[in-house]
Amino acid sequence: MIVFLIVMHTIVSILLISVVLMQASQGGGLSGTFGGQAASSILGGQSAGNVLSKITTWLAIIFIGLAIFISILSGPTTELNSSLVKKASENNPIQQQPQNLIPDQEESVLDLGE
Repeated sequence: MIVFLIVMHTIVSILLISVVLMQASQGGGLSGTFGGQAASSILGGQSAGNVLSKITTWLAIIFIGLAIFISILSGPTTELNSSLVKKASENNPIQQQPQNLIPDQEESVLDLGE
């Protein structure tokens, strides 16, 4: 399901980029590059800008919605976040270490046989 949503997100992002590039800016934009004002000749002079603007708005809403939905679905869960060390420590209790960690004076003398 996540893969399908990521593919849809990619398609929406490519469509959003292309629609934004087709819109005429104050300098003419790239809309004149694609077929010599084909969008404005097909849709009419003024309605081309309105339609492209509405398409951009809806694609942006879908893009943001898909991004949020994908992040919620693929976010961390409590099971995946738990540490392996924590799991191992819960399964195996801590073993008691001997109380006398400092060796006695008698045991620490090394006899070299002189």
